[in-house]
Amino acid sequence: MAELEIRNLHVRTEDREILRGVDLTVRSGELHALLGPNGSGKSTLANTIMGHPSYEVTDGQILLDGDELNELEPHERARRGLFLAFQYPVAVPGVSVANFLRMAINAQREEPIKVPEFRSALEHAVKLLDVDRKFTSRHLNDGFSGGEKKRAEILQMAMLRPQLAVLDETDSGLDVDALRTVAEGVARLHREQGIGALIITHYQRILDYIKPEFVHVMIDGRVVLDGGPEIVERIERDGYDPIREEVAARA
Repeated sequence: MAELEIRNLHVRTEDREILRGVDLTVRSGELHALLGPNGSGKSTLANTIMGHPSYEVTDGQILLDGDELNELEPHERARRGLFLAFQYPVAVPGVSVANFLRMAINAQREEPIKVPEFRSALEHAVKLLDVDRKFTSRHLNDGFSGGEKKRAEILQMAMLRPQLAVLDETDSGLDVDALRTVAEGVARLHREQGIGALIITHYQRILDYIKPEFVHVMIDGRVVLDGGPEIVERIERDGYDPIREEVAARA
């Protein structure tokens, strides 16, 4: 079982501190949700976990199975079993989804994947996620709708089989049908592959389809509340202000 542990993480970008001592643990097979208002530091945490160079870790550790990742490049973290689904995936004109997937798989292996093995894995993935096989012939994210971009990322997860995935506002910009398709895909990967996931969002709606076991609330660069699904219901009912007040009263 893989374990991602964030210990007392402090992060800044340019001249501003964004994360102010984050503690969080996610294990393979677990579904976690991280909620918080805009500007609370959720996306900063996601990018820092994967080693984005714009974010400077000034204190704390990012550990995977006890090994510190702080100094590793993003591709090295990916090879160790981490995956980040971006809020705004970029287009790669001229590179088909299938070719991109094959290159990504080969980047994680000592020997390139054989064509029959790749085709078999791709067929299984498109069936599992209910994706049209023709979709894999299109250029990656080039002219894709928001839902298609997110579907392409879930397909990447299915093919790369990470141990732990961070989904940074995967529900952003999706209509209800696209949201359901993507959420059901994540749930299927969780059931079949045992992927652990940290689902970052500030809306409840994706959590209507993906049921997290653990829920965390981030405000002003800190995780201020941990619990279960009841937290989602509370936020939907009361918003974040009562939690802010509780945090201020404890200070």
